[in-house]
Amino acid sequence: MSEIYRILAINPGSTSTKIAIFDNEKPILETTLRHPAEEINKFEKIYDQYEFRKNVILDTLNEKGINLTKLNAVVGRGGLLKPIKGGTYSVNEKMIEDLKMGVLGEHASNLGGILAYEIASNLNIPAFIVDPVVVDEMQDVARISGMPEIERRSIFHALNQKAVARRAAKEKGKKYEEMNIIVAHLGGGISVGAHQNGRVIDVNNALDGEGPFSPERAGGLPVGDLAKLCFSGRYTLDEIKKKIKGKGGLVAYLGTNDGREVVKMIKNGDKKAELVYKAMAYQVSKEIGSCAAVLKGNIDAIVITGGIAYDEMFVSWIKERVGFIGEIIVYPGEDEMKALAEGGLRVLRGEEKPQEYK
Repeated sequence: MSEIYRILAINPGSTSTKIAIFDNEKPILETTLRHPAEEINKFEKIYDQYEFRKNVILDTLNEKGINLTKLNAVVGRGGLLKPIKGGTYSVNEKMIEDLKMGVLGEHASNLGGILAYEIASNLNIPAFIVDPVVVDEMQDVARISGMPEIERRSIFHALNQKAVARRAAKEKGKKYEEMNIIVAHLGGGISVGAHQNGRVIDVNNALDGEGPFSPERAGGLPVGDLAKLCFSGRYTLDEIKKKIKGKGGLVAYLGTNDGREVVKMIKNGDKKAELVYKAMAYQVSKEIGSCAAVLKGNIDAIVITGGIAYDEMFVSWIKERVGFIGEIIVYPGEDEMKALAEGGLRVLRGEEKPQEYK
């Protein structure tokens, strides 16, 4: 009988903290702790929230009857660290320092490693983070943008992309490091990555300005027209940024960032909604085709994941265009908590060595 490892996973969001307890891959407890705006707004910086969030987590676990001394590890969501290669990292002092200062920006996910470290240290067990959004394994040729002042950057849904790529490999009886897989994550942002032998060698910057448009992001734009818009005098820099991320994509065209609402509009005969939604699938398909070229046509599988992957109509539009490239596997949604736990498990089981953040 294999050993059972108990893991606490922590995933902080802007106004909530998701926590879960896993015995190996089996969830024992999953809950979302909501933080009222009046509580969160008391804190000037993201880091200042950690004591408040830690106490809420510990109080909840106590109320649920969880014995912390039974834990083997605590795994937190990775934040905006310096670019690193994928994998599971031990939380160390250097990482805590960079998360505190927000080396690449302020984001609630920065608290993941800090909370894991604080809780784990008191229990004398290891703390980890797994595949943060700053995972950067891009090949050098992919970094060249065409303008020396701007380098292409790797910012994407690394946690879910790598988790589903590993899942696809396992189901095929292979290791992730032995396969070439294209992963399309379809959420509020859309990222499409070319995974070659365990490394994401190219991926669109899903945060602010590459690849397909998404429910709330404009994606890659005709840059000459964008430049004219920027200098038209009609918008401030912050307003342009909001049009690119937050108020772009489906929101800009249709007034909603909810794919389910768009499907209702289409079913009610809204031709504009159908055209825009099809255009999003069209752009996703083009990005998958780009990744096929990156991988020189050597594709073991195409994985479609994220919330929009629940929509069979949208997925069918992609399949029509890219089915010739390779087998398509659909894993709807994103199970971030399980992905965090699995990263910790690989280390505890000796399947993977924890990496050191420097």
